[in-house]
Amino acid sequence: MNGHEWAKRQALAAGIGFTELSNGFASCEDPARLQRICDSFGPGTVQAWFDRWMARLPLPLTAADRDAGYWWELSMRQIETSRTLVFDNDVHARAFFEALLCDNMDLGRPENVELLFRRGQRLGRPTIPPARGGFKTKIDRYCDLVTLNVFYKNSRLKQYLKDGVALRIETVVNDPKDLRCNRLLPNLPELQAKARAINTRLLETETVGQGTALVSPVIERITRPTVTDDGRKAPALRFGDLRVQALAGAITSMLTAATGITNKTLRGSMTGLLNRSYSMNQASYDLTRLARNELITREPGRNSYTLTRDGLLFAHFYTKVYDHVLRPLMAPDRPNAPPELAAALATLDQLITRHIAQARLPAAA
Repeated sequence: MNGHEWAKRQALAAGIGFTELSNGFASCEDPARLQRICDSFGPGTVQAWFDRWMARLPLPLTAADRDAGYWWELSMRQIETSRTLVFDNDVHARAFFEALLCDNMDLGRPENVELLFRRGQRLGRPTIPPARGGFKTKIDRYCDLVTLNVFYKNSRLKQYLKDGVALRIETVVNDPKDLRCNRLLPNLPELQAKARAINTRLLETETVGQGTALVSPVIERITRPTVTDDGRKAPALRFGDLRVQALAGAITSMLTAATGITNKTLRGSMTGLLNRSYSMNQASYDLTRLARNELITREPGRNSYTLTRDGLLFAHFYTKVYDHVLRPLMAPDRPNAPPELAAALATLDQLITRHIAQARLPAAA
């Protein structure tokens, strides 16, 4: 079933004026009423549609069989839950989306990123789940459409430009078990709620990434030791410290994790990023200082954590500045260093050396 087309029919019946978007809405006279229509789509809607067609199609089960309790139970094979942000100007929409791709190409710290250029007919399967059910970000381009896919187990989160004017975020669940939901149709509301939360999480993550500022009360607070409101010490998270940088990277790798951040998952990520052993006690200490700095919050009744908005800012700021600013600037002698950077730093080095000589400063012993 296509929920957008169903909602359009309901809106027409209710006398709500709207402008169509392919598989969506470009504008609407009464957004609140339209939202209520979309929210009313549930298991009963799907069941009624199924029963209506089963009453028309020839079936092996007779009326007596049905009266005796023999019938089909519907289960969910693939569920797509989307959120669409419509721009007033298609030029602004395309420029925004291209910038968003550049800034979030490494979302989830993927094992690989693929940029595919295709002409004519679309080739092969559009979505290939990563080996061993891990995370992978894939930039898929065919014809005029660019799609950002973030894979998790059998499911994926995709983001693309719809009809050139709307940003579409869509969680595609190919196995409800990926989100800890059962497959029978009555579980649709729970699955929809989790999928919508994933869409919202992606938007929050990208908003923090686009709005990162060099001067931030959060960054200023976490870079030095502080004391919480209840008197406990909150250790500093100093920028540039290798373990702290690895911690920021580990957090970004778990942004879309359905299980949240746990001691076990943190140990696995940190061991790979540090390239050395990382103990359970070290993970407990780091989780504690993240929590006391209000960067993560513990889920009630579980030994897992979720990122706060301040935690998203910490992860984005530390990884972006270190990976995209400091490391390139501090490695001018490497083969891939831009020639203009190497030349500028050589000039700066000569200038500093000349000033030191003119000041007649003795060399350090």
